[in-house]
Formats: sequence, C-alpha cells, structure tokens
Amino acid sequence: MRWSQTLVTTLREAPQDAEIASHKLMMRAGLIMKLGGGLYTFLPLGLRALRKVEKIVREEMDHAGAVEVLMPALQPREIWEQSGRYSVLRDAMFKIRDRQDREMVLGPTHEEVITDLAARQINSYRQLPKTFYQIQTKFRDEIRPRFGLMRAKEFSMKDAYSFDVSWEAADQSYQAMYDAYVRIFKRCGLKTKVVEADTGAMGGNFSHEFMVLADSGEDGLVECQSCTYAANLERAERALPQTAPETTERLPRSVATPDKRTIEEVSAFLKVECSDLVKTLVYLANGEPIAVLVPGNRELNEHKLARALGGVSLQMADDDTIRRVTGSPVGFAGPVGLTIPVYADAELKTSRVCATGANAPDTHLMDVVLQRDACISEYYDLVIAHEGDLCPRCRAPMREKRGIEVGHVFKLGTKYSKAFNASYLDADGNRQISVMGCYGIGVTRTLQAIIEQSHDENGIIWPLSVAPFQVNLVVPNVQHAPSLQAAESLQTELESQGIEVLFDDRDERPGVKFKDSDLLGIPIRAVVSERSLADGCVEVKLRTEAGKSMIPVASVSSRLLSIIEGAK
Repeated sequence: MRWSQTLVTTLREAPQDAEIASHKLMMRAGLIMKLGGGLYTFLPLGLRALRKVEKIVREEMDHAGAVEVLMPALQPREIWEQSGRYSVLRDAMFKIRDRQDREMVLGPTHEEVITDLAARQINSYRQLPKTFYQIQTKFRDEIRPRFGLMRAKEFSMKDAYSFDVSWEAADQSYQAMYDAYVRIFKRCGLKTKVVEADTGAMGGNFSHEFMVLADSGEDGLVECQSCTYAANLERAERALPQTAPETTERLPRSVATPDKRTIEEVSAFLKVECSDLVKTLVYLANGEPIAVLVPGNRELNEHKLARALGGVSLQMADDDTIRRVTGSPVGFAGPVGLTIPVYADAELKTSRVCATGANAPDTHLMDVVLQRDACISEYYDLVIAHEGDLCPRCRAPMREKRGIEVGHVFKLGTKYSKAFNASYLDADGNRQISVMGCYGIGVTRTLQAIIEQSHDENGIIWPLSVAPFQVNLVVPNVQHAPSLQAAESLQTELESQGIEVLFDDRDERPGVKFKDSDLLGIPIRAVVSERSLADGCVEVKLRTEAGKSMIPVASVSSRLLSIIEGAK
C-alpha cells in the first residue's frame, strides 16, 4: 500500500483533550478521529490494527471450541425486565422508541439475548456443552467518556457465553475460556495480570479480570509480594493484623465536638489517631436501614458489603433517614444504642477502645468498647484493601497497582438461565436448568492498551502480530529515480511473499518521513536511498532497536521474511 493511496494524517502535537499516552499517540498517528464525546472514527491504519486483534480473538475462540454468532445490538426492553437488570443498568443504556412506541435499548452486553437464544434452540443434554461468541459493537451511556477508546460510548467487544449441564462441566468451559484469554493477550504482545474480581451487575459468584498494568489505568488492584494472590480493589481481601486486645473499665463518656463531623476534624479535636475512631455509616439495604462500622482510617468497600449481605441493593441513607434512626444530624452517628442491624469490619472484632459518634448533635463518645457497648449483628471484611495490608493467603505485605481491564471471565451459574427457562432434558428425561459462564474482551480497549504498554517518546512500538503494516518502506528522496524504482520493485517482491508494506512515497523531507515512521511504530523500517544503493544495500531498522543494518538488495526480502516469521 502506497502512503499516497491511503489516508494517514499525522499530527505533531496531540489534541488537548487527549489525556494519556496511548490516546495521544492514536490521535497523533492518525489511527482514530474523534467525532464527539466517547465516539471515534477508525481511520485506515487504526482499522487494520483492530482487524488483526479481532483475527487473533476469532482464531483462539474457534480453537477453544466456541461457535460464532451475531446478535442484534437493538434489543427490546422486555428481555432486560425479564432478567431483572433493567432497573440496575437503565441509566447506562441508550434507549429509543420505535414507531409503535415500544421502548428498545442499544445493548451494552448480551446475556439476555444469548440466554433467550439458548432457551429456544437447546432442548437436550446432547446439545451441550455449547459456547457461543460474537464480536460486535456495544453501547454504554458513560457519564464521563475519557481516555479515548478506554471509556467510550460505542466500542467493539468480544463476548462469549457458555451453557453446561452442571457446575463441574461449567468449570471446564470456564477454564477453556481462561486459557484462550491467556493465549490471546500473549499473541497481542500484551503482558497481563490476572486478578480475582467482583461480578457486579453481571451476577454469578466468581470472576477473573485480565489487567494490563499501567499507571494510567482506571482500575486499582493489590498483589501479594510473595505468593500469586492478586485481586482488584472491589474484590480484594486482607488478613487481619495480629494485635493484642485492648479494653478499659471506663464507661463511654460524652464529649462536646461542636460542628466537628469529618474523621479528620474529630481526630484533631479529640487529639486521637484516625485509626482510634470508628465511622458509623447508615445505608439502605433493600430499602431497610442498617449501620456499618469501619475503622476511621479506612474506606468502606460497598461491593464487599453487598456480597456479605447476600447481594442486597445498597444506597446511602438520606439525611432524614439518618436523623430518624440515630436521633442526630449527619456526622454524629454512632453504634451505641442503635436498634437497627449493625455490621462491622472484621478488624473491629478484636476488643479495642475507640471514639464514635454519640447519636446526638455536636457530640462524640470516648472510651467505647464495641463488644461491650454496642450490639453488632455480624463482622465481615468490609474495607478497601490497600498498600501494606497482609495477603489473605500467606500474610505477606501487598502492594497497590493500577491497571487497564482488557478481559473479564465470569461464572454466572443459573441467574439468567432460570430467568429465561434455558433448560434441557437430561439422560433420564428430566428437565434441568443450564449452568452458564460469560466471557468478555474489550477489543477496541485491547488495541489501545497495547499502545499504552508499548511506546516510547517517539511514538508507538507495535508488536508484529497486530501492527497495521509489517514494513514501512521509505524513500527519502522520491525525485531520485533509481531509489524510487528500486523501492517499487522491493514493494512488489515483499508483497508477493505476503509481507504487508506501507510504502512512503510522499515528496517530503527525510526528517518528516523518519519522524512519522517512529510515530506510526511499524515494526520494520526499510530505507532505499542514494547512499544505500551506492553500496548495493537497503538500510533496515527495527522499531525496537537503535541500530541499523545494511542488507544487500538481493537478500532484503528473505531477511525481512525471516524476521517476521521469527516473531510469530
């Protein structure tokens, strides 16, 4: 492909709204063009790279035994109500009405559609196991689209769904997809970290995320410095420090704390450490008020709380509810004397002396011992894990990292198959509910994550497997006829051997061409110039290396072919 025949528009400077390196480079290299917030047009080079990622995904899905389908992006509201997820995800979905005034949604995911398909098409255990997948456009009404393709309103996703006769069989399907993901990301040139994850609105009881570690990542995780344990912050557990019990014979005493509501304000006023305070948070769990206690220096993990209480729907209580159940304004709630259920973080189970709100305006309590003075319904691990917490497996310290989620695998169980009666007749003629799994890869996000992980100050560094072209053929001076003719012959020879060539035939200054070559990040640069031809050679440089090689013209195609084959 000649540069003059395609559309490659490079920029010297990144647009102001491009925040992270990969977003800046995709815009500068002319891979994508912004249409509006969270909406991007893929330009020719960007689309070529995207198609290569899709090809790898398809090959590995097919290799794992999955069957490709294509489901509608436009979905009736009724199937989302049938699964119970319409009320959960309605704010994240784009909704429209057809001419019959029926509400439709643009699918952010396809659990409902695929389960409806299975309910209609699968009737016997002889048809199972079955895993379906598709690569399709998804739509999510993001509150704040950002970071280019990382958080967009429209994006490409590979989603797969397995149906099995039992949990044991479902575990095998899950492992097959897990292993396929490992191969996919390796072939894409990505180094990923697999972490335990929360299932969230997808449902189910177990999941793993494939994370690309990056300082710009939106997702937090912790990993053990000793063993293999790793989890995202929504899921991460911690071992409790082994501290000596602490108690006092003094009874709780009231201390006036006028207008001191925050942990920082109260700790400074009372001259105690934040860790010696206990925060009392009032929530509505399925509409009923509860109190949650966490150490003053920690933050509540709502995902953990919801799981601990059996998957309840949670929301912070409003000011009126807080006044009604505590008898005080916001900022002065405490566990002593509460008549609603009280749940506490496990770290508070060890006897300790602490300060809490007094359930009275402008007042806190000192010398509180929770086990003595409050009625705790249950203790759970309820806080967000962070740097220095102890690993729940081996008790070694954990460290915090940032990451980009590129893949997620879920054990869904029977949440959707029950809702849609996706069942089958077993060998004895009895009707059974299918056990499901769900497996997603953000294809467009994966493409950008490759760039986020593989670039330098000069531009992108593509792995050969997903580069839009394998060779960037450059003629510094297209007015030099012998150079141009030799390059044209080399292009023909390389392409006849299946090598993908971007021939920079522009009448531009050499410096511009070389800077663009580095920016585009094509793995191999071959330069045909007056100087190289004088020696009967072509100058070859790999994007990953600083040095250059002079290769005889007659040997160039075989040398480049060996480099490309060696990288597979």
